[in-house]
Amino acid sequence: MTSVKEQAAISRLLSFLQEWDNAGKVARSHILNTFIETNQGKTAPELEQEFSQGASLFLVRLTSWLRLTYMTGWCLDKLLKSIGIFLSAVSSNRYLIEFLEVGGILTLLEILGLEKIKEEDKKESIRLLQVIANSGRKYKELICESYGVRSIAEFLAKSKSEESQEEVQILLDSLVHGNPKYQNQVYKGLIALLSCASPKAQQLSLQTLRTAQSIIGTTHPSIVDCVLKVLRTMHLEVQYEAIELIKDLVSYDVCQALLKGLVALLIPSVKETSKLQHKILNGREPLGLGLRLRAAGGGLLGLGSRASRLTAAPPPDPAVLQLTANLPVFLQQAAAAKAIGVLARSNTSIAEEMLHLRVVHSLMAAMGNTDHSNSQRQASLTLEYFVQIFPVVEEHVRPSMGEELYALFRSNAGDLYMKIDSIQADILAANKVNVSKALSTSGISYNSMNLGPRDENQLTYTTYFQKENSEGKE
Repeated sequence: MTSVKEQAAISRLLSFLQEWDNAGKVARSHILNTFIETNQGKTAPELEQEFSQGASLFLVRLTSWLRLTYMTGWCLDKLLKSIGIFLSAVSSNRYLIEFLEVGGILTLLEILGLEKIKEEDKKESIRLLQVIANSGRKYKELICESYGVRSIAEFLAKSKSEESQEEVQILLDSLVHGNPKYQNQVYKGLIALLSCASPKAQQLSLQTLRTAQSIIGTTHPSIVDCVLKVLRTMHLEVQYEAIELIKDLVSYDVCQALLKGLVALLIPSVKETSKLQHKILNGREPLGLGLRLRAAGGGLLGLGSRASRLTAAPPPDPAVLQLTANLPVFLQQAAAAKAIGVLARSNTSIAEEMLHLRVVHSLMAAMGNTDHSNSQRQASLTLEYFVQIFPVVEEHVRPSMGEELYALFRSNAGDLYMKIDSIQADILAANKVNVSKALSTSGISYNSMNLGPRDENQLTYTTYFQKENSEGKE
């Protein structure tokens, strides 16, 4: 026999459930408001006490209504928050299983892809997925098996809300931890996000990739090209994260490919630069595009006054000059020069290896790119470090520049781009410096160098290059 008190509690529960069953949309909205206000933060035993050991009866009603109405988006935020009270309660494993048995994960993932749904509702859906993922390895696997990584990554790329994107980052970070079966799937999804159009998504993906890379321990072949393409960004916060990831990647098997890629970016290819110029100029080549092809590197660099005199094209429009100054390929060139400087300062062995890749020649060529002052400046600052550290570099750079230009360079490398004329720019762009040949003659081989993890005593990144991240774009 049940006591009078128990019978009263059961009667209240049945009355509450009947009220919910008979209520319309507005009445149910009020019920949800009251439920959220009075039950936020309660444990599972407390919820059971509140509902006379029948809390699951209300949860099943919430999940049923969610599946029926989530496509309309009506009252979705309150509904998700109410379900969240059950799922996030201490000792709530029973509620979690009940939610998953009715397809809760798939519903939450579908919400992320619906265009009609508000951003705030999607953010609430992400938070519920966080709760599920944090409940254990098997729940992380369920999310991944439901094509969750793809849905979550697509939402991160398309979202216009930075708050929502940060919530997604927390979720992806959770999925990559303690999930050995699907951590590679998350890792590949993060790499794919690097090519998206959202700067915030790129920034967050790069941050999470650093964590994922340390957990997985091996690299995916596509990561080098993807991270190098990110260097085309105009956003300094994205560039900073890309360089931080590059600093980590040089400790892995992609080090050689990464260094070669960075050095190659210092001399943009003819095909790449011509394509971008044609797109901006609608077929015109007012700056003598293609005339300053250098035999040493085969690249297309700064288009100076001499080149413009050699072409019959009309004088350059100031608006066109502004556009060419912001070409992604030149932004990438400047970022590559900066990244090379960061890596060289962090590890002398890496700096020595880049000498064999003809980095000095490529840096000098970039210093001659009069179309992008930041490329000139970053290349000049990085070359200054190589000259200071390696006497052999100074022995080659000085005669190549000539005494006057070299004196300007050593007096203030950061301001050199403002002081050189077109002839001096041509000298830099057409340089034939080949330090690697001299190193080979002396018998130094970079294959024998130790390229292991960075020596902390060599780290000097907290110097001029670090402050560059807070400066404005040229």
